[in-house]
Formats: sequence, C-alpha cells, structure tokens
Amino acid sequence: MVSTAEPVARLIEEFTKLPGIGPKTAQRLTFHLLRMPADQARGLARAILEVKEKIRFCSVCFNITETDPCPMCRGEERDHSSICVVEEPLDILALERTREYKGTYHVLHGAISPMEGIGPDDLKIRELLGRVRDQKITEVILATNPNLEGEATAMYLAGLLRPLGVRVTRLARGLPVGGDLEYADEVTLARALQGRREIS
Repeated sequence: MVSTAEPVARLIEEFTKLPGIGPKTAQRLTFHLLRMPADQARGLARAILEVKEKIRFCSVCFNITETDPCPMCRGEERDHSSICVVEEPLDILALERTREYKGTYHVLHGAISPMEGIGPDDLKIRELLGRVRDQKITEVILATNPNLEGEATAMYLAGLLRPLGVRVTRLARGLPVGGDLEYADEVTLARALQGRREIS
C-alpha cells in the first residue's frame, strides 16, 4: 500500500469536506496545487483567509458583505418598500444579473427541511418579520427555490406575512421545479420576476 505524505493526505481530506468534492476530485485538486507555482498557491491561501477575516453577514438582510449594512441596504437608488426573500446569497447574484429587480433582499440561509432537521427557527424568519413590521414594506417577493423545501418555506412565510397587511408574491413558474436559482439563466429569471403572482 502506497503511503502519502502527511501534508498531502491532510489537504486531500480537507478538500473532501467541501460540497460536491469527492475523494478523486480532492486528489486532483491537491496534486494540481502541488504543481502550481508557490506565489499562486500563496495567493489562493490569502484569498481564502481574507474571505474568512473580512466578509460578514449584513445585519439587515443577511447577505454577505464587507461593510455593515451592505451597499444594497444602504443604497438610495433601491426601492426600500420591496423585499425579495431568497434562500442563499448566491440567489441574489442570480437575480441581480437580470437587472429586473430594484428592491432590497432578505437571505434566509436555507429552507425548511424536516428531513435535514431544519425548522423555521433555524432560518432568518424572525428578522424578516421584524423588517416588515418596522419598515414601510408594501411587497414581499418569495423567491425560494422551486422544489419541495422551497415551496414549503414559501407557504409558511406567506402564512406569517399576510396578517401583516403586506402584498405577498411568488416568482412565476418560469423556473423549473427542482432547480436552483443560481443555475437559472437571466431570461428565465427575468420572466419569473415579471410574472410573479399573489399568494392566496
């Protein structure tokens, strides 16, 4: 049996902890880094450390940011009467690429999933309700993913938001069921935003 140098084995093990990285991919990444020039490897290491040291969650919308509150929450050009609720920060990037939505966002950091032990208290729902109560919000767009967990989360949120007297809409069905927002193209997302509907 071939033994691997301890630092190499440790790096392979660390890579396998990342989502979507299996043992073979972890090995390929590790050996790619071994062949990489030292200054590039140091640059990658610095970028990883910088993300961990400088990036935080916005105290208003819970998007990732360097400054708190984030530029979108501070931005005077944005419509602060509208909140688009998404599951993850990556979903904001997808929606922003459409150039269709000009309001603010709220990141839940997940979706209700009893199978994975994720309940409403594990998400940023209380903070969302606080924003709707404290700010002059006229519409909340539920842009959770069009899968079982996303639909369950949207229905749960609609039930909490409707009594607050706010218009609650859901992205139109231009998005494939079972898909994730981050993988949808700009045209599909733009149509979904334009065709959003009231949740009854």
